[in-house]
Amino acid sequence: MKVIAFARTALGTGASRRQRIAGQTPGIVYGGTTAPLNISLDHNALYHALKKETFHSSILDLEIDGKAEKVLLRDFQVHAFKQLVLHVDFQRVDATHKIHVKVPLHFINADVSPAVKLSAGIISHVLSELDITCLPADLPEFLTVDLAALEIGGSIHLADIALPKGVTAVIHGGEDNPTIAAASIPAGKVEEAADAAAAAAQAAANAPAPVEKK
Repeated sequence: MKVIAFARTALGTGASRRQRIAGQTPGIVYGGTTAPLNISLDHNALYHALKKETFHSSILDLEIDGKAEKVLLRDFQVHAFKQLVLHVDFQRVDATHKIHVKVPLHFINADVSPAVKLSAGIISHVLSELDITCLPADLPEFLTVDLAALEIGGSIHLADIALPKGVTAVIHGGEDNPTIAAASIPAGKVEEAADAAAAAAQAAANAPAPVEKK
């Protein structure tokens, strides 16, 4: 994905405010062996790019005054209540060094899983993205989580996901195999089943005793 930017020489709060008024967003590019570079980008183009999933999890081709380099989006700030991007940070990437990044999870086949198709259950997405490390060339846009075999009361864990070659998951909190998704019966249905069972038990208790034949 290509991003156009321009080198920025006017710095400070006042200069940034003037840039925003002119429809530009100030930013910075850092990392690698090159000094950090202050840049500006077209606000509207950046605002719409931020709505795209790939902009957050892909290696970007950042063109600055006609010269391109590979970067990752690392941070951005938005106004508290205006549709305004205040600042954006990019990090340079080196093809020979691993990067640490979050990638989104795409869930498929929920509608054909036994949990949904046979038990009318609901599937909770415990995680929506995963921390990984890999070389820039191996970075996937997303990871697929197949729910086709998920049964009611069951769950999908990290070990159940086939990671692409060269990609390693980063585990947090000491949990070796975190839960990715889980299937359960909706609370309302559990209560309905309990009420039906109680009613059946009450009806059985109130039923007249059978008359013995002599």
